[in-house]
Amino acid sequence: MSGVLTMVLAGGEGTRLAPLTGIRAKPAVPFGGNYRIVDFVLNNFVNSDLLQIFVITQFKSHSLMKHLGRAWRVSGLTNRFIDPIPAQMQTGKHWYLGTADAIYQNLHLIEGLDPEHVCVFGGDHIYKMDVRQMLDFHRHNKAKLTVAAIPVPVSQAHEFGVIEVDEHGKMIGFEEKPKENPKTIPGRPDFVLASMGNYIFEAKCLVDVLQEDAKQADSKHDFGHNIIPGLYPQGEVYVYDFSSNRIRGESESSAGYWRDVGTIDSYYEANMDLISINPPFDVYNRYWPLRSYTPPMPPAKFVHDETNRTGQAISSMVASGCIVSGAIVYQSILGYNVHVHSHSYIEKCVLMGNNDIGRGCRIRRAIIDKDVKIAPGTIIGEDPVQDKARFHISPGGVVVIPKGAKIGFDDAD
Repeated sequence: MSGVLTMVLAGGEGTRLAPLTGIRAKPAVPFGGNYRIVDFVLNNFVNSDLLQIFVITQFKSHSLMKHLGRAWRVSGLTNRFIDPIPAQMQTGKHWYLGTADAIYQNLHLIEGLDPEHVCVFGGDHIYKMDVRQMLDFHRHNKAKLTVAAIPVPVSQAHEFGVIEVDEHGKMIGFEEKPKENPKTIPGRPDFVLASMGNYIFEAKCLVDVLQEDAKQADSKHDFGHNIIPGLYPQGEVYVYDFSSNRIRGESESSAGYWRDVGTIDSYYEANMDLISINPPFDVYNRYWPLRSYTPPMPPAKFVHDETNRTGQAISSMVASGCIVSGAIVYQSILGYNVHVHSHSYIEKCVLMGNNDIGRGCRIRRAIIDKDVKIAPGTIIGEDPVQDKARFHISPGGVVVIPKGAKIGFDDAD
């Protein structure tokens, strides 16, 4: 569709996802064996044939920029692009002060293209959306702003912007991350209607409200704290029901799947969703291809077929370049170029790639970042006391091993 510009906010520091974000921005964290988190929002726009995209970066952006350069180059078409935009301090010597300020500092990009509508989407969630359906809803209602929303349990309301909506889909109330007594959905007292952080603005409205917000010294320059509360009372802000979004080839059970992978436990659980028998998020839908960078590696290989030494992967996803040599991989995800040596057992783990797991290891419920090497005979995930003394442990008990670690060797741990 012409006249639609997209700005993806991909500068998040992702402190709650540490130590996976120790050297990279949250959108650059590997996910699901083949992907980075940012790939999912970009696939949504590419599959929706909306290909005028700026990706706004900031914190620890090298890994993200490198990935965007490899996976998301668009060339030869002057009106189609996916361009990373690093923080450039266009309006003063300071980083982005908030989500709204991140767009404000790049207003020259909007003004240069003069679009009719601007999509402002987060770059750090796992979901599928045909954005054209939300855009049609926005245009039908002649909205100044449309906010995508989903129901979430009331116990999680403090993490979201909580919305009230009338029978016509118009926003009539909004509270950013309420600490107590959030407004629940009528007839569903255990749920609130939460903003997904995905917005479609009429372009002129966006420029006007950002310019006005920039003048306010006491503003947090944030969409949730300032822009939406200031705009919805004017009566032209609508709420798009994400659960109504339909994608060809998707089952009804997957409708409305959206995960904020902002913590280690939510990240781990979202990965585990991929390998269930009937996954709520299906990466195998041929009508909704999920693109990413694919390194030049050979197919995965499983070797040895002897008593107590058979290379096999069960209920798992295994990326290219992996060798499972006389070992068992169970309910796990292996990224590129993982070598699991004989007599090892990997259960309910996420291995991000380029890992070497020595002979006779036993590893359960762990996230192992890239370039980690684990010595033969190492046991992880069976003794919580010992694990806590050696590793980062999430509140849900998932062991996290950071990038480049060497575990179980005499020279380093």
